[in-house]
Amino acid sequence: MINGPSSIYVERHGVIARVQHRFDGMRGLMSALRGVAQYVGHALDELHPILEARLPDGSRLEAVLPPAAPDGPIVSIRRVQQSALTLDGLLAHGSVNEQGRAILATLVGKHRNVLIAGGTGSGKTSVLGALCALISPAERIVVIEDSRELDLRHDHVVQLEGRPADARGQGAISVRQLFKATLRLRPDRIVVGEIRGAEALELIQAMTSGHDGCLSTIHASSPLDALHRLETLALMSDVQLPLHALRAQIGSAIHAIVQTARSSDGKRELTEITAVAPGERSYAFQTLYRAGSSATQPARARRTA
Repeated sequence: MINGPSSIYVERHGVIARVQHRFDGMRGLMSALRGVAQYVGHALDELHPILEARLPDGSRLEAVLPPAAPDGPIVSIRRVQQSALTLDGLLAHGSVNEQGRAILATLVGKHRNVLIAGGTGSGKTSVLGALCALISPAERIVVIEDSRELDLRHDHVVQLEGRPADARGQGAISVRQLFKATLRLRPDRIVVGEIRGAEALELIQAMTSGHDGCLSTIHASSPLDALHRLETLALMSDVQLPLHALRAQIGSAIHAIVQTARSSDGKRELTEITAVAPGERSYAFQTLYRAGSSATQPARARRTA
């Protein structure tokens, strides 16, 4: 995190600390950012003060310049994980216990549609990668991401990546466009890095029409919030559906929600695994796993309206 040429912070193991590194003044920082912009072919000036880019090592860079950032350029670089995380790795890090690990393996093995929910930096993408590692090597996986983060080690993987518009506002490729193309690419598994927009409706309908075993992530602080956000994103589509019909589809499409969280000390963990089923004007939830608890909780219905 770069808050100016001499104010640089690094997060290690969930803890943010200031480092001594610095740029050679504002000119040095701007020179570095212009080099990145030139590398990815994007304009960077007062008319285009926001830069999104992927660096050669796969890291994601986001920069905001004046006048959008009046105190000077603000930069964040998200480093990619060098080694793919597995469920065994999550277990070793204390992010989940043996019971949770077994439940996750069962969900993937039985081709359940799983949604991973959590806040920013809670480890959603890492968990998604760990679940993808359980997919049979005999299956064809199509991965759709807004910006590539997943590094799957399977032999039969198709990676698709969205693209923002260029300086003239042309050439954008949305996740929704890629998803529609994916359905004609004969996928055994569809993995969407993150549900952010109207592609939610296409994903829901694919899940309910025979494309089982889909995996994705969504920003939400609880399983119920995850489904509410999915509703909101689906309603952004140009296809108008009554809310009760949409909820019935979501209840049938999503089989389980994996909730992730980041504690105050920076530790990321799986806090809950919840089974989802459609209910009369509501969703029915069953807690399969909860951090710190070894007993499976009884099913319970919860109204959504």
